[in-house]
Amino acid sequence: MASRSPISQSRALPLANAKLRLPPSTDPPSDANPPSRKIWLIFGATGHIGRSLVKAALSHGDCVSAVGRTMENTMSQMQGWHECCQGLLCDVRIRETVDAAIKQSIAHWGRVDIIVNCAGYGVIGACEDQDSADVRSQFDTNFMGTLNIIQLSLPYFREQSALRKEGENAGRYLIFSSTSGALGVPGLGPYCATKYAVEGLIESMLYEIDTFGIKATLVEPGHMRLDEPNGLDDKAIDGATLKDPGDSVKLQRYGHFLVKKPSAPYDTPTSPAGHARRVLQWLVDRQPTSALKSGELVWQLGHCKYPPLRLLLGTYAIESIRDRLRSIMEEIEDWKHLSFPVIDDGSGKEKEEDDGMDVGENDLVKEEEDDDDM
Repeated sequence: MASRSPISQSRALPLANAKLRLPPSTDPPSDANPPSRKIWLIFGATGHIGRSLVKAALSHGDCVSAVGRTMENTMSQMQGWHECCQGLLCDVRIRETVDAAIKQSIAHWGRVDIIVNCAGYGVIGACEDQDSADVRSQFDTNFMGTLNIIQLSLPYFREQSALRKEGENAGRYLIFSSTSGALGVPGLGPYCATKYAVEGLIESMLYEIDTFGIKATLVEPGHMRLDEPNGLDDKAIDGATLKDPGDSVKLQRYGHFLVKKPSAPYDTPTSPAGHARRVLQWLVDRQPTSALKSGELVWQLGHCKYPPLRLLLGTYAIESIRDRLRSIMEEIEDWKHLSFPVIDDGSGKEKEEDDGMDVGENDLVKEEEDDDDM
């Protein structure tokens, strides 16, 4: 495919049309702070979240390499989305295909500024019911896929670091995690484990790459609804079935989740292991978070100067993660006496043991008196 200039004659969507804005502390794009054209490499671009982000980037005049799996969309279909959209095929579990996608995108546009990973899937079922093939496949896709993308693209971003101007970012990662990366969900144990692993990976890597001017953000969406006609060959729809590679039976599919038939101990109407399946079934037409609005916010995230470590999308994500953090804080308060035991100082009053880490009020007064003497 011949190399194409990223400059396009397509009309960008005016920023004034966007109703949602990232906080001013991030220095987001605006009419007074117009964004420069960016080149996006989006893995998992054929899912409804990925498609919404692709459309948002293209509508603002950016260029996109949209990466999908062979079984979902053909290369010609992806390339037909927009004149500034390059269609690529890749399986994030296979390093060779990831490396090829990165190199093809750089060769096509001349550079890559932002790398996004939306690829992922989960199996709904009790932890006991999911066999090693189920668990390994989820980790290979959700965690190892993310690690493959990062390890194979970081050398390029580090090279760009030496060429960047003062105050410019050398590259940016936007990694889609989930609310399941912040709290456990019954029926999604291994899936939650993969997202916890991704969260730990990105949070640790953030310190390692900051010195090169490379930024990373975890995007944590809540339940997403489809805001568009299903005109593409998207098999991730309610009622569709997909044959699991490690199983001889077809699994029911809801969004990007495969539903495993429960074993007898968990096959009851009120089983906690069936919670995830019941929630997804109930939310089919009630998904609270807009994929289109989320795509617009993530586009702003790609262009802001000071990105956050995490971007939560939707009221479900905010409320559920806030409740989880509140529960952790309450648990810490309930059990902190084991680390700071109460002792009797002989005065008849009990107090917490001083571990030598804190400076007491009397110590501060004594220090001030010593300073006055000097």
